[in-house]
Amino acid sequence: MEVEIRACASPEEARQATTPLMHYFGRSAPNDDQVERLARILPAERVYAAWEDGQAVGGLAAYPLHLTVPGGRVPAAGVTLAGVLPTHRRRGLLRGMMRAVIDACRREGEPVAYLWSTEDRIYGRFGFGPASFSAEIDLPRERSAFHASFAASGRVRLVPLADAEEDVSTIYEPVAAATPGMFGRGSSWWQTRILADQTWRPGTGGDLQCAVLDLERRPAAYALYRLNWAFERGLQSGSVSVIEALATTPEATAAIWRYLLDIDWLARVRASLLPLDHPLLLLLAEPRRLGFSLRDGVWVRVIDVEAALSARSYQGDGSVAIEVLDEFCPWNAGRWRIGAGGVRSTDEATEIRCDVSALGSVYLGGFTWTRLAAAMRVQELRAGAIARADAIFQARCAPWCPEIF
Repeated sequence: MEVEIRACASPEEARQATTPLMHYFGRSAPNDDQVERLARILPAERVYAAWEDGQAVGGLAAYPLHLTVPGGRVPAAGVTLAGVLPTHRRRGLLRGMMRAVIDACRREGEPVAYLWSTEDRIYGRFGFGPASFSAEIDLPRERSAFHASFAASGRVRLVPLADAEEDVSTIYEPVAAATPGMFGRGSSWWQTRILADQTWRPGTGGDLQCAVLDLERRPAAYALYRLNWAFERGLQSGSVSVIEALATTPEATAAIWRYLLDIDWLARVRASLLPLDHPLLLLLAEPRRLGFSLRDGVWVRVIDVEAALSARSYQGDGSVAIEVLDEFCPWNAGRWRIGAGGVRSTDEATEIRCDVSALGSVYLGGFTWTRLAAAMRVQELRAGAIARADAIFQARCAPWCPEIF
């Protein structure tokens, strides 16, 4: 039977398009609350499905986001809801849906797409490259002392979720605007995803709590967390699950984490989706007690080389000529002169040759050209070009996305 791939024309079709993914979570369909929440932040026309005999057998969608890159922000597609029913696997349906999504992003003027990969062998085929790391910690509270004495200033207050948006968004926005990999959040996003106490979200145990730190009577940090209470033979064995903790200054960062680390009646503090360069690594007297572990974070796909690379900043006065290979988006293929003076197509001799996925890896500053060359993901054709590219693409901090979308 013929399969048609197209955008959804209604919220009801968008609901059907999510069912292939829900199948892998052990559910036959999303519930009404999940559908209603999704519709607030994801227009039906941004959801694509593979249709067979009126049934969605595969789905893929893209949130319209504004992604922070070194030196600026760029319209981006947050690719999500990828799923194909096991009855229809290995038929090219994901490739067909990705083709439709990428082409739509190009029409909409979104030169970048990014996603969280559930299987890391899938998305390289479509030009996505691993672009950041994501860290987890699992820290015994009794080993949480800072390396130096610290007297937290300010005041921490517990804020009901219904009243928290103004405080947390005020803190979040300057951090997001300065951190590659993060994106702007509107009110609908805050209310639908971040401040909604949904039981399926990570760290489920106790209710979602919001603590706000005020310094000089202004919000300077917040933490969203759950208390997972437990005792074994009369001893505390529960944990604080930190969902998200952000701060506008180093002092506020130390203070909000000191608050989380000092909550009584709990044995451990756990958190995931932390950046590679999280301050806790240097704040703690015993950083190895963090159990700091890494996995890949977001993956980036450059859809329009000239527009995407022009949206970010570069260091120094140099430039480099890079030949890009791009089978999936052939309009990107060619040689590009990249540097602080701009990004332009060029006929000059190639200095570095790479697949477009390598551009995704360096785009946010998460990987260097040197590391890609060491892994044989790029080819240096002129001596010194890799070192020059590293200097040009240098970013001030590790990219970070604090939520899986």
